Amino acid sequence: MSRLARSLGLIATSSLALLGACSSSSRTDNTARDQQNLVEQATTIVSTTFNDPQHKRPQELLKKSRAVMICPSISNVSLVFGGSGGHCVLLSRDARNSWSDPAFYHIGSGSFGLQLGYQNTQLVLFITSKNGLQALLDHQFTFDANASASFTTLSGSAQDSNVSGAGSDIYVMEKSNGVFVGASIGGSKLTSDSTADRNYYHQQVGPEDIVINMRVNNSAADPLRRALMKAGGEQTTTMKQHDISEAPL
Repeated sequence: MSRLARSLGLIATSSLALLGACSSSSRTDNTARDQQNLVEQATTIVSTTFNDPQHKRPQELLKKSRAVMICPSISNVSLVFGGSGGHCVLLSRDARNSWSDPAFYHIGSGSFGLQLGYQNTQLVLFITSKNGLQALLDHQFTFDANASASFTTLSGSAQDSNVSGAGSDIYVMEKSNGVFVGASIGGSKLTSDSTADRNYYHQQVGPEDIVINMRVNNSAADPLRRALMKAGGEQTTTMKQHDISEAPL
């Protein structure tokens, strides 16, 4: 092989490697932007839902909650198969009433909103106990009779609850097309999204690192944290800054 051919081969190999690196970086940036869009959608839900004078139950539950999960958009995949899917954020509150940064989750299966023919649903989970929060931190949680935490919907529908009466670990509120409806969550599964967490905070972290130990902070999520503090009646001026590991977008 001539010297020129070898040189051209090296240049081609280097170019392909560079393109691969750029492509990987672009995918990471796009994913991080997707997560930020999700955070901003969650912020909008908190700002509108929890400040609605006609619906005081969400505010009352938020004040009692140790954590909250917000799923801004759950879409039905197929009316025939009844599948649904969407993405969620989980935040917890510490002893000083400061909210953590969001951990990312995926929700799948189930048949959200199908009973009324809705195509798009917003879901809010109020986690009122340590047991409920721990169940969600175990990377995967299924809403069924064998769930490790008790749950019920605001409508009190028997088919969507594994307890009778008050005292649930998790309360579920569903809003479809701007209307509060009885949630249909039976069989739905929540799974932590480690890829989204890594891309948003630029390091490998798990849900417990984010919402319990509060090891990381992305300042782009601060508006969501402030919105939760305002909705819960806390002073936003005392919002704790997690400065151990700052990860701006």
